[in-house]
Amino acid sequence: MQKNKTRNYSFLASLPVMAGYIVLGMGFGILLQDKGYDWWWALLMSTCIYAGSMQYVAVDLLAGGASLITAALMTVMVNVRHLFYGISMLADYEDTGRKKPYLIFALTDETYSLVCAPTLPEGVDRKKYYFFVSLLNQCYWVTGSVVGAALGAILPFDSTGIDFAMTALFVVIFVEQWEKEKRHLPALTGVVVSFLCRILFGASGFLIPSMLGITVCLFLEKRWILKTNQ
Repeated sequence: MQKNKTRNYSFLASLPVMAGYIVLGMGFGILLQDKGYDWWWALLMSTCIYAGSMQYVAVDLLAGGASLITAALMTVMVNVRHLFYGISMLADYEDTGRKKPYLIFALTDETYSLVCAPTLPEGVDRKKYYFFVSLLNQCYWVTGSVVGAALGAILPFDSTGIDFAMTALFVVIFVEQWEKEKRHLPALTGVVVSFLCRILFGASGFLIPSMLGITVCLFLEKRWILKTNQ
């Protein structure tokens, strides 16, 4: 009974992500097929890589014949943010047993927004909630990717602008977090630091400086907040 309640609650909680992942996954599948790759490439990449924004970037890397070093550096730059919010989940994932490796692998931006400090109702198992949400979200992404690749092979698509869908999803997540939280200082810190780094380092080199700057600022803000509350 408890397992069914946890599964049902996890599914309901993941519905907003499903709406985004199906569409975004289809966009990725269409772009991949547009570059000449069959549908099974979409299935393989979404199952083994499972990194939405990086998969969009990987389409151009594959099509352009990028070297392994270039692909590795680009992957680090695009996904370095995972390091920062992954650290915050160490304590929560500590006692998840055999599911822990998969939970770490499946921790995307959208999954993180659902599992970070959730207020779960009575009867919902926390560890199983983490697992079901992570698994459901990946299933949504894989399904969207394969469907998009299949449709791209059947129907003609103009893929111009499809890669902007990932940016749109991040904006939606930002707005949801803004409305949920009473304190907006962390969000404003991220916006201001990212804007300044964009000006200083340019579009191709601002990501890592932004992450480092945001981390330092949030650490200082936390110390200041704790000090003022004493």
